Amino acid sequence: MSAIANEKVLKLGIPKGSLQEATIRLFARAGWKIKPHHRNYFPEVNDPELQCSLCRAQEMSRYVENGTFDAGLTGKDWILENESDVVVVSDLIYSKVSNRPARWVLAVAGNSPYKRPEDLAGKKIATELKNFTVKYFKNAGIPVEVEFSWGATEAKVVEGLVDAIVEVTETGTTIRAHGLRIIAELMQSNTQFIANKKAWEDPWKRQKIETINTLLQGALRADKLVGLKMNVPKDKMEQVMDVLPSMTAPTVAHLYKTDWLSVEIVVEESQVRDLIPELMSRGAEAIIEYSLNKVI
Repeated sequence: MSAIANEKVLKLGIPKGSLQEATIRLFARAGWKIKPHHRNYFPEVNDPELQCSLCRAQEMSRYVENGTFDAGLTGKDWILENESDVVVVSDLIYSKVSNRPARWVLAVAGNSPYKRPEDLAGKKIATELKNFTVKYFKNAGIPVEVEFSWGATEAKVVEGLVDAIVEVTETGTTIRAHGLRIIAELMQSNTQFIANKKAWEDPWKRQKIETINTLLQGALRADKLVGLKMNVPKDKMEQVMDVLPSMTAPTVAHLYKTDWLSVEIVVEESQVRDLIPELMSRGAEAIIEYSLNKVI
């Protein structure tokens, strides 16, 4: 590769672990096919201007801050935990389970007497998010001992090693399965697209980062939307228009040498099951539903 070509490469960090598959799927919908290798941390990508590396989400913001990566994706929680000085390009609301923010919660044993954070004064708490948790209780004026947990954090309450944990959850299912009870939510977190400050000041890198962000956001936006296409008799068009939700006015075209119109709209997928029968009752025919990759 020539020296000129080398200058036109953006070093991008992809979160390894629980977010990896969801991130790779999102990039695929945005137009980038990322193929991880089993034996190294440098996936292939169908873009000569990108150099991808897998990195734990917990460490990503530090590597973006020090310039190892020009940009990367990680949780807002780990940016705060590491106190990283990076550019937050955007929020990307997706996760390993659902397209909603994750929650860091304070949980105790189901049969414990603790009802609120204040009840834990003088007690011991385990968490992977140690720095943030220490600050949370310090700001609340509640004296607690916070210890770092390398994993299996829920089990530490069950085994009586600690009085409470601060753990991440999306649905709360795993926490309840361990017989624990949530008494407070400390933070909501979601994936953020972040950039190194020097990379953000570089015109070419900034444009590349912004292009990636635009297409990722478009893919996320399209995830909840579908397209509907149908034929409508011209004299029934007003009746159909009365029930058409749309991001913008529908696209309407005359069918060749007929009194029929072709109508196309974009709607939320959740509306379709109720909308299609209503459209049919008002004269729409040949209704086609199709998925969308991106909505920009």
